[in-house]
Amino acid sequence: MTEQVKKLYRSTKNRVLGGVCGGLGEYLNVDPVLLRVLWAVFFFFGGMGLLAYIIAWIIMPEDTSS
Repeated sequence: MTEQVKKLYRSTKNRVLGGVCGGLGEYLNVDPVLLRVLWAVFFFFGGMGLLAYIIAWIIMPEDTSS
């Protein structure tokens, strides 16, 4: 029995800026718009949203399968 391993990639289909929220949404089966709103809240109220997004953009590989 072959089990497909789920991998985290930046989305090339569902992107607004870098594809981080789109990729996380595909990985977690969550609407990427919800993740974008949460990221904006962290940016404006916590201050760490932008830094976390940039780090995720650098670390996450781009999806090349599509």
